[in-house]
Amino acid sequence: MGASLRKTENNLPESAGIDTWNDAKILAAFVGGQERAIVAVKAAIPQISEAANAIAACLAGGGRLFYAGAGTSIRIGVQDGSELPATFGMAEDKIDYLIAGGRAAMFETLADAEDDANEGSRAASACKAGDALIAIAASGSTPYTIAAAKRARELGAKVVAVVNNPNSSLAAAADIEILLDSGPEVIAGSTRMGAGTAQKAALNFLSTLAHIKLGAVHDGMMVNVRADNLKLKARAGGIVSRIAGVSEKDAAAVLELTRGEVKPAVLICAGAKSLDAAQQLLLESKGNLRLALSRLAAAR
Repeated sequence: MGASLRKTENNLPESAGIDTWNDAKILAAFVGGQERAIVAVKAAIPQISEAANAIAACLAGGGRLFYAGAGTSIRIGVQDGSELPATFGMAEDKIDYLIAGGRAAMFETLADAEDDANEGSRAASACKAGDALIAIAASGSTPYTIAAAKRARELGAKVVAVVNNPNSSLAAAADIEILLDSGPEVIAGSTRMGAGTAQKAALNFLSTLAHIKLGAVHDGMMVNVRADNLKLKARAGGIVSRIAGVSEKDAAAVLELTRGEVKPAVLICAGAKSLDAAQQLLLESKGNLRLALSRLAAAR
């Protein structure tokens, strides 16, 4: 797809003279661009849902989750993925990143790395059948990312393309396309703005919905939270207290027994006779706390 056919590269007529405007008018234009980005995400809800269910199935089957891309796109991907262990208890070794230019490119502008299709293909050789790969590119034409998507799919991984232009080569290389049609940028071609916001929101929704499907959320609370610091220990205590209807002091004491794991702590507070009994309930319920609570109540 030529640059002239990519909406993200087009000039926005309304931006003419922006450098002569007052600050309030400039910032209002930026807000308008962000609003268009969120509208684009809303339009992609059916595809985000499809992708989230596919990724949840891969993870439930023991697969890994990969993010692939270059520049702003992969930085947003890394931000999303790196928050999953603490938020949803996802194992660190179940997440990996295919970054054009390697990890140095997270901090340095290694612009030409995105053109290296051979490296994209080589990096994606780490993928296996049963894995999932989220390939992100605003243009949809980044050679590194397209090659990574193609190779991952050849190896049997489920590939999701997150793009901001229709009819892209990246979408054609994927199993599922999430098109975020955010349109031209207020600053032409600066896809770290509207397109980047749309990507951030879509990835956030995608990974969160996948983990809801995997049982990491109960009544809007992070029941797989990894309580690794004082703030998260307090959050875990509050979650156990609210779900099980016990004091935060009692919740904290049981969390010591479960080594900070919320779900077995909730079950013990709700009447499970031991940590082993709580863990068995969770095993039988495939990690679904609501189902485990229901089984515990029925057994009384």
